Amino acid sequence: MSQTNESGIPQVHREYLLGVRIITVDGADGNGTQYRFEAPDHRGVRFDDPDLAELYADVYFDVNGFQEEGTGDRGVPPEIIQAGRDTLAAYFLTQPYTDLNWVASFYGKRPPEIERYIETVRKRAEEIRTGAEGMGME
Repeated sequence: MSQTNESGIPQVHREYLLGVRIITVDGADGNGTQYRFEAPDHRGVRFDDPDLAELYADVYFDVNGFQEEGTGDRGVPPEIIQAGRDTLAAYFLTQPYTDLNWVASFYGKRPPEIERYIETVRKRAEEIRTGAEGMGME
């Protein structure tokens, strides 16, 4: 269930263009707060950490959107596989079964190198959003 303000409107943690947003929701069993990524034609995904929800949004913009439905519990959408090493690393980091050390081990890299991959994806996503806004997209 989404957390709402006094007028019953869901609390938005961060809003992007093209109907993409992260809203705050009650955590599982009513414990704590979670952050749900929402986008048109996307099933929505919950995160305990708002930074991971924002990274997921960055991956979403980096690949011009994707759907996880139909990929299975541990599958990776084809758009992400095709996007390259840095985008895949960022996507892996948003998954509940991984952390920075897992991703670094998967790639045979050190955590600081994976952090650089993540920063590259974040910058590219921001450039995409800025460009879209410049073209008048809302």
